[in-house]
Amino acid sequence: MRKFNVLVVVAFAAAMPGCGVESASTAATAAAIKQKELEAGRKTLSEAEKKIGQSMEQMQQNVQKSADGEK
Repeated sequence: MRKFNVLVVVAFAAAMPGCGVESASTAATAAAIKQKELEAGRKTLSEAEKKIGQSMEQMQQNVQKSADGEK
């Protein structure tokens, strides 16, 4: 019976480091995915801000042309 307990403890101890490595690997993968998502979101935001700026500039030009035409 004592040999069985020792074998169980040894088997359990041998299995534990594998679980830790897998968890760390999974966490690293998840972090890498989140980083890519964050970068993609920042790029999308930057592009949207650029388009909004261009639209605002176009609107200002149209208002200026309209004001010049009324004089």
